[in-house]
Amino acid sequence: MKVKKVALITGVTGQDGSYLSEFLLEKGYEVHGLIRRSSVDYRERIAHLEGQLNFHLHYGDMSDSISLVKVVDKVQPTEIYNLAAQSHVQVSFDSPELTADVDATGTLRILEAVRACHLEKTCRIYQASTSELYGKVEEVPQNENTPFHPYSPYAVAKLYGFWIVKEYREAYDMFCCSGILFNHESERRGEAFVTRKITLAAVRIAQGIQDCLYLGNLSSLRDWGYAKDYVECMWLILQNDEPEDFVIATGVQHSVREFAYYAFRHAGIELKFEGKDMDERGICVAVSGNVSESLIGRTLVVVSEDFYRPTDVVNLWGDPTKAKAKLGWNPNKTSFEELVKLMVEHDMAKIAAEGVAARVKTNLAEYLEKGIVK
Repeated sequence: MKVKKVALITGVTGQDGSYLSEFLLEKGYEVHGLIRRSSVDYRERIAHLEGQLNFHLHYGDMSDSISLVKVVDKVQPTEIYNLAAQSHVQVSFDSPELTADVDATGTLRILEAVRACHLEKTCRIYQASTSELYGKVEEVPQNENTPFHPYSPYAVAKLYGFWIVKEYREAYDMFCCSGILFNHESERRGEAFVTRKITLAAVRIAQGIQDCLYLGNLSSLRDWGYAKDYVECMWLILQNDEPEDFVIATGVQHSVREFAYYAFRHAGIELKFEGKDMDERGICVAVSGNVSESLIGRTLVVVSEDFYRPTDVVNLWGDPTKAKAKLGWNPNKTSFEELVKLMVEHDMAKIAAEGVAARVKTNLAEYLEKGIVK
């Protein structure tokens, strides 16, 4: 008799959680998501899944071990994907204690919840680790054997999560493993992250509703992939015969400068970068489509020291050889330029919709003021 696969996803409302939910539902899983109680609705990424027969949500919190035990006991998952985290590096400098509680101790709470419910032998656990573990990198590209040198409170907290998963695997013979995720983006990426900040700014500048984009170190190098492709690798890691840790990356590296260049190009603005370090600027040299020619010659990208971190990681580049060989995963299904284009096209539609909504609101206010609508 075939056992029905039941997945529990923490961080289900996030970018990765929403894509993973869709992926697992298509695979025939019963999917359960953990959400925090909030007076503000933050479930827009999974709103289209709510109401589906095999999709369920449960209240709980990564800082509350009792709630985690209750949910795990109720769901009886065969797979857990621990994606919940305070995942913004800059925020981790501002809120280091919260970051440690959720990202480090929260991982321990998940492992202990599985043990408390006596599911050690039946439940496989995926831990979302991060390329930030490599931090002040000691070799490039980075693989599963590269030494870790975390360079932020976020990375230090995630390093605890990585090692506690490894310890429980060895101490209790649990099928738990980490995917060391390099930067992965999508049209569902949070607007506080630099890639989404860039694509939104490019579109707003092209449409004349923003003047300039301020960024930090334009020379920072990252290995950027598409989140929708990466969730497949998460799943493949738990289908492997043995619990192992894997680097999840594209093996291709780009700078923040390149990301900005392609984002503006897809928005109809050709940039030329001049200057160096803090004096570097992105200047418009040509436009296309409906973009105003008045932008030509203007400085649209400016480097600001406000966006430099106390300690900054500048050279992340993953080696996905192991994942390709052992899992048969294709890290290059979506190219870097295709990824940027997807994000820009999404934000074009978003800003256009916001413009329509704003006009409707303004017109309604005018009608009410004139007494046309009562």
